[in-house]
Amino acid sequence: MKRDLYETLGVAKTADEKELKSAFRKLAMKYHPDKNPGDAESEKTFKEINQAYETLKDPQKRAAYDRYGHAAFEQGGMGAGGAGMGGSAGGFSDIFEDIFGEMMGGGRQRRSAGGRERGADLRYNMEISLEEAYAGKTAQIRVPTSITCDLCSGSGAKPGTKPTTCATCQGSGRVRAAQGFFSIERTCPTCQGRGQTIADPCTKCHGHGRITEERSLSVNIPAGIEDGTRIRLSNEGEAGMRGGPSGDLYIFLSVKPHEFYQRDGADLYCSVPISFTTAALGGKFDVATLDGTKSRVTVPEGTQAGKQFRLKGKGMPVLRSSQVGDLYIQMQIETPQKLTKRQRELLKEFDELSSKDNNPESAGFFSRMKDFFDIE
Repeated sequence: MKRDLYETLGVAKTADEKELKSAFRKLAMKYHPDKNPGDAESEKTFKEINQAYETLKDPQKRAAYDRYGHAAFEQGGMGAGGAGMGGSAGGFSDIFEDIFGEMMGGGRQRRSAGGRERGADLRYNMEISLEEAYAGKTAQIRVPTSITCDLCSGSGAKPGTKPTTCATCQGSGRVRAAQGFFSIERTCPTCQGRGQTIADPCTKCHGHGRITEERSLSVNIPAGIEDGTRIRLSNEGEAGMRGGPSGDLYIFLSVKPHEFYQRDGADLYCSVPISFTTAALGGKFDVATLDGTKSRVTVPEGTQAGKQFRLKGKGMPVLRSSQVGDLYIQMQIETPQKLTKRQRELLKEFDELSSKDNNPESAGFFSRMKDFFDIE
């Protein structure tokens, strides 16, 4: 018994076009043969989800399936009063052009005359430090990618020969087939939609028009760049098939967590532990900032835990502007540990001499709590 198409894609029968496309994309990425080499079960599942999506993405086919189920596509008809729908309307390549061609903002890849195809977009993940995000840098990266074959100049044909017009589709890359009352256009099975065939392929690229090579590229990272930013390098992606235009390279940046600073937009935050005596009596300390200098922080007498001090202009630069954020120093008061006998005596003496005026917040809190709960 054939599996329900909606169940195959893991969507409800009310799913719209966007939900269908999203479900198909996730499953296709998971079960694609390139990610599961030699796995027959994954290949079978991959074919099933392709067939399911190909049917449900077409409004007419979907309506027929909703009404007649799998019988709509069996033996060329849908039963009494139904129009025949036939089988698959296109190969896997057409479906992937529809779905994955939209990734990275590229839109659907189309074949031009001569079988030229735009190359795929590439992604490169780069991790930088907060200091590098602050100052900016020029980074050198090495990217394995496909480049135009220098032996055949991207034609895919052996030097001295050239591709010929496909006899099956007459160079259009598409063929039509009648299915009942419908005429369905599909990718030419002979030339795979390129419109040309190669009788004597290039010995270096084996007819693909491109070879794999590692390239060194220079990437400019501007000061103030934020975590998750994407940098686009035009025409630095994969070379196109048979001399087609190259795709783009996208650099996805991530900023490593810093040992001392936390970032919030253009502002930086740093939690600094100070002794309770410094908090009580006041004091000073220096903090290092990302611009390579030191800034002095003055702690006033009676500073409480959580108190923040702002160092103006010591935060992160704002991308492509002259503005700079601030650095906030937050006080974290440390309670002393491993007291000596004499230290304990002094603290007890201090506690005995303390009054409500020394600890107004704690005295006020417990006083309000007693009043609230009516405690004697």
